[in-house]
Amino acid sequence: MADRADAVFAALADPTRRHLVELLAAQPGATATGLAATLPISRQAVAKHLATLDHAGLVNSRRSGRELHFELEPRPLADAAVWIAAVGGEWDGRLGSLRQLLDG
Repeated sequence: MADRADAVFAALADPTRRHLVELLAAQPGATATGLAATLPISRQAVAKHLATLDHAGLVNSRRSGRELHFELEPRPLADAAVWIAAVGGEWDGRLGSLRQLLDG
């Protein structure tokens, strides 16, 4: 689980990959060629970014003829959001305790 979370956060650290996630959310089934047409980078660069997203479990691909079609896999994003919420909630509790101590 921790390795998967590390891969998700590493993948999302790059702004191009975050943009690809947004594009795939809006255009399920897009190809690397189609995605590259909307970005200022080559198809090969898009393919490398997609491979990183795939490694993190954030995309699924299916072959149709000579093309690979990519779709967003949202489950790892939800897992990351749960982790962020848990850590944030922990800090909210600590800050609330500190506030009570200072006000008290």
